[in-house]
Formats: sequence, C-alpha cells, structure tokens
Amino acid sequence: MASQSMQLAPRNPFLADSESSMAHNDPAQQDAVGIVGPVGPTGSVSDRLSYSPVGPGCFGSAISSAYSDGRRVIWVNPRGRIAKLDYDTMELLATLELDNGPDYDLAAHEAGLEGLDSLTGMDAVMHAVSLSAAYLTGVTGVYYVLDCDGNYFVGYQDHVVAFGDAVPGDPDSPIVVRRRFERPPEVTGSFVGINMSYDGRLIVSTENGWVLSVDRDFTSYEAIQLRHSEGAEEFTSARFAELGRGGHSWMRKSLCVDDAGGIYLPSNDHMHKVVWTGTRLSTDESDGAWTEPYLNENGFGCGTTPCLMGFGDEDRFVVFGDGANVVNITLMWRDDIPEDWKQISGTLSRRIAGFGRADMGNPNLEEIQTEQSITVCGYGAMTVNNEPASIPEGFPPGAKRLFVFWLGSDPAYRPLGLHKYEWNPETRMLEHAWANNQVSSPNSVPAVSMPSNTVYTFGTRDGQWTIEGLNWTTGESTFHYLLGGARYNALGGTPQLDIQGRFIWSGPFGLNRLENR
Repeated sequence: MASQSMQLAPRNPFLADSESSMAHNDPAQQDAVGIVGPVGPTGSVSDRLSYSPVGPGCFGSAISSAYSDGRRVIWVNPRGRIAKLDYDTMELLATLELDNGPDYDLAAHEAGLEGLDSLTGMDAVMHAVSLSAAYLTGVTGVYYVLDCDGNYFVGYQDHVVAFGDAVPGDPDSPIVVRRRFERPPEVTGSFVGINMSYDGRLIVSTENGWVLSVDRDFTSYEAIQLRHSEGAEEFTSARFAELGRGGHSWMRKSLCVDDAGGIYLPSNDHMHKVVWTGTRLSTDESDGAWTEPYLNENGFGCGTTPCLMGFGDEDRFVVFGDGANVVNITLMWRDDIPEDWKQISGTLSRRIAGFGRADMGNPNLEEIQTEQSITVCGYGAMTVNNEPASIPEGFPPGAKRLFVFWLGSDPAYRPLGLHKYEWNPETRMLEHAWANNQVSSPNSVPAVSMPSNTVYTFGTRDGQWTIEGLNWTTGESTFHYLLGGARYNALGGTPQLDIQGRFIWSGPFGLNRLENR
C-alpha cells in the first residue's frame, strides 16, 4: 500500500475560527481533524462526563471563534429551540424557543432515557417507536453553519435563519433572529443541505434539486436546478406516500464544496458537480460542471453526504456511498478525468475512479446500506455497518433505522463492522485496506484525528454505549471508553474533538462532553 496523502482541506476564512464550525466540521465534510485525540487507556470514564440537557434532535454542535475576552460558545439546534452554551463550563447561557418542534420538557426527556435503559423486548421497541414519533418525525434543520461574524445559519423546511447574539460580542446575551431568508417562489422542496463557499456565500440545496448561492446578509441570491431534476417533485411526493414518511426524497443529503467553486451533491441516481463562478451558478461542462450516474440497485440512492479526498497536487475525488444492495464506497474524479483513464468494468461512468464493496469482510453479505457519511482522511475512506442484526417480525424494512438509532446497544439489534478502502496513487486503484467485524458502530458518523492516526466512533459493549478507538492504518481496536446508558447514545451524531482534544457529542436530549484527565 502506498503511503497515505496527509493533507487536510484548506481552512475557509468565512467560517468560525474553530475545528467544528459546521456539520462534519468543514466544507470538505471529511470528519477528519488536525487535533490530537485521546488514545486510551480502556476503561470506564463515567467520572469525567459532563452533560447539559438542551432538548431533542440536535445532531451536532458548532464552536464559535474566540470573543474579545477569549471566551467561546457552543451552538446547538435541537428541535423547537436554539441553545448556546459556555465552551469552558458547558453552562447553558441562552435559549430561543421556536415553533417548529415539541415544547421543551425535561421530565419527559429524562423519562425517555430511563425507559431506554430499563425496558426490554417489545416494551423497549414500542418505547423507541413513541420517542421517534414524538421527537424525530418531520425533523428539519439537521445541517448548520457558524460563520466568522457569529451568525449561526440553520436551514428549515422553507427558510434559512441567521441566529446570533442579541448584543454582538457578548457571549452571555440572549439569542435573537438576526434575519430570515424565505425560499424564493421559483424554488421547490424543503431545504436540505447547507455549506459555505470560500468567498463567503451560503450554498444551500433543496430536496427537489435546487441549488442556491445566498449572500450571508440575505440581500441577494442565485438559484439553479440540477440536471435530471425534472419530475423530482413528483418523485419526492411518491416516495413519501410509499413510505408514509419523509427522508427519502430525490435529494436527501447535504453537500460539500471545494476552494475553487465546486459544489458536489447526490441526487437519487446521479452525482452532480455545480460550479459557483463567483457571480453565477453553472451546470455547464465548459465551466467545469458535470453530472454522472452511479449504481442504484435498491432505488433509494445515495444515503451519505459526499466528501472530498485529495488537496493541492494530490489526486482529487468526491467520495460517497452508492445505491448498490451492498453499498460501494465510490470515488469520482472531481476535476478533469485523466486522458488515459479507462472506464472501470461494472461502473456506469468513466468518471468513477474506484469503488469498494463495503461488505465488512463478509463476501457473502447480500445487503448493507449506510446512512452515515463516508469518513475520509488522507487517501483512506471508511464506512460502518448500521444494518440491525435483526428486526422483530412485522416491522417493515423501512423501520430498521429505529433499532440502530434508539436500541443499538441491545445485542438483538447491535450491528458489527467498519470497512476501509484506500486510494493508491501509484497503481491508481482503490484498494481494500481493512475490515473490522468485531467493533460495533450502530449509528455514529466516525471521525479521525490525523495526528493521532486514530478513528473514533460511538459503539456498544455489554449493553453500554462506548467510544471506540481504532488504528486508522490497520483497523486494530486500540482502546474503548465505557460511557453508560442511553444518555450517551450519539443517535446519528459524531465524536467531535474540540480545541482541547475533548470529545463532544449530542445525545438523544442533550450535549455530552468527555473531560480530559
């Protein structure tokens, strides 16, 4: 195996000056950071856990730039409210109640956690069903961006809001709505993805295939429809009627951007590169844009936010999971395809540079999909198994995420496996690196500390939730921290590393942090 590329994405100066200014950390969406992370030892860390109850359904946090007095704050967007915490103490500084989710009810949240920890069998299943119905049905605003001016942008169904401090520069001041961007009349579909271009504009997308470049003061915007999006609205409506819920629309994941104006988005059958020229959005090949098909056997398409691999003079790709019955980690050349490149047999596009069957080391596996973004660091790309080990009789396959999200610590549903591939620039092939089928990562998006050469995820052992550490090069399990019960379930989140190298993550009803020794 050739040595790994070791460059991180260039820092975007318009984002908050921290390692976690947006979902998946930065515009490249790799979930890789240059912060030194913990390396063990294995054991219980219950005495080092801090918890702040903020509300349900927040899937990550954003850390601000330093204020004039050196302090920082943490922004989170649980359902029905926005919350701001002190970075040093985890003290709740301010909340702003919204009308887009359930009322905050600490007693109900604590009862929900207690039920997850105490109930078993079908009682536990029905409890999980009730929690999903109460707190995750119709969830919006999953993705967020915190900019260098303290604007916390969240995209909801038909609008984008810029939240901020009521008194600029005062971290203790209340939260206010600074401004609101309404979905333009020509644009259809709920807002889904949000990112920040390197010239300081919000890039947002909708489920029906619209992409917008919006000035951060909301005074101007440009909008364009993706290619092949004719009928996207009908597709989204039909899929909602088929499943009885949202979440499987024509375009259902966020987007990544590069520092040259490239915007990368997956629709149900294609990966798209749209180009922001600095004045307009383009889908024209003459501007460097492209649209290419990928394998979609199951009809549900890509379930991962795409991310970037390769920077500077390295080979450069966009990475995502396709719609094969056994998902493939897929690399597409994101710029010009090398002139001598020959299309790989079995692929639908010459732009595909590599695809690796993520079977978790089991070549006989017949089905596995992932709803977690591919984790990329250097030339390595890794995904996890979040297919439940079983589901009770009578539950439709569309309900299987319920079991790994709420009940992933139950051995009956606990999935096993992480699988990594690595691009070899010498052979120009995506090669199998390792598969670990002993560690569980039921619902977490793993993250990598590049200097520690360690990938972290939230797992389970003996009914407890854990933080798992694996060697990024070999896949060997190097340590695990025992956390405890359902309070520490990441519920689809990621083990973010803050500036001090502490783990911070959102649980079902609050924000957790593992303090350093």
